Amino acid sequence: MSEKEQLNETAELAVDRNKIIVKTSIVGIAANLFLVAFKAVVGLLSHSIAVILDAVNNLSDALSSVITIVGAKLANRQPDKKHPLGHGRIEYISAMVVAAIVLYAGITSLVESVKKIITPEEADYSVISLIIIAAAVGVKLVLSRYVKAQGRIANSQSLIASGSDAGFDAILSLSVLASALIYTIWGISLEAYVGAFISLFIIKAGIEMLMETINDILGKRADPEITNKIKKIISEEPDVRGAYDVFLNNYGPEKNYASVHIELPDTMTVDKVDALSRRIQARVYTETGVILTGVGVYSYNTSNTEIAHMRNAILEKVMSHDWALQLHGFYVDEETKLIRFDVVMSFDIDSKDGLQTIYEEVSAMYPDYKLLIAPDVDISDV
Repeated sequence: MSEKEQLNETAELAVDRNKIIVKTSIVGIAANLFLVAFKAVVGLLSHSIAVILDAVNNLSDALSSVITIVGAKLANRQPDKKHPLGHGRIEYISAMVVAAIVLYAGITSLVESVKKIITPEEADYSVISLIIIAAAVGVKLVLSRYVKAQGRIANSQSLIASGSDAGFDAILSLSVLASALIYTIWGISLEAYVGAFISLFIIKAGIEMLMETINDILGKRADPEITNKIKKIISEEPDVRGAYDVFLNNYGPEKNYASVHIELPDTMTVDKVDALSRRIQARVYTETGVILTGVGVYSYNTSNTEIAHMRNAILEKVMSHDWALQLHGFYVDEETKLIRFDVVMSFDIDSKDGLQTIYEEVSAMYPDYKLLIAPDVDISDV
């Protein structure tokens, strides 16, 4: 499969994904506006701060769904000169806005609840009010499961965040219902205290969603399942001795680009390497959906058995350090007396210190050779 075909297929998947996000968000908007209308009426008639805040919270959910639609539409725009890899990361920004709305709703609810604890106001619930609140709990639970399920299908953090928020709303509405029943039966007013407790819960959820989205924007360690699958696919090729340095770049949900280094015998010609690289790119995309944009090559010696002993000795010395995670790309140029290899080091040591230690140790082992050692970052499970 050519790169053009890969990009076309990615675009088709993006269109289907966009439809799921828009359809689900519209359902969320309709449900939340319906709940806003009924809860606002119930809250005003019963003088219940908890019910009114619940209505405001549903209004913020409707706004979140609007933001999700806008984010999905913007993220689905075609690549342009300024953004050659597309606009997919806009979805992470929209997810961040949704998380911020959840956080704001939690803080606002907490402030209002504390005010009502200080200056309580007597509530007056009717049977119809209690039935409406109970129905709202059921609607929110169904909506939460539906939105989160669709979010997982579309791999949309915005939808998953909205679904989680709907679940929190169901808990909030349930607590409001419980406090209303307690007040109706025993005359004990707990709604302000319940509102404060639930507000703290919502604030915590908002912070967690915000941090998750920030990690997506900053860039986080690639999913080991994906990187290991890419390595496995590549290593199944007969001429490949190993796959290393899988560097995964994410430009939005379902938009992953990667580069990798493969270890090949020093006897392979360029035309064979080219054919192998294209075959690998096609398989990786077909089986993982990741577009392999770059395939670097390490060569390994095939003509001298003594070099194998040198490699084993150096490997043993390097890997004796806890912070040395892997050695690869080993090659000895006998004509120029040069040993070169890469070392993956953990974040437990400064790479400069680790590199100096390895240079000193290997130089002592083979003083007649020059060394070219490249430090690699522990960006994925080695």
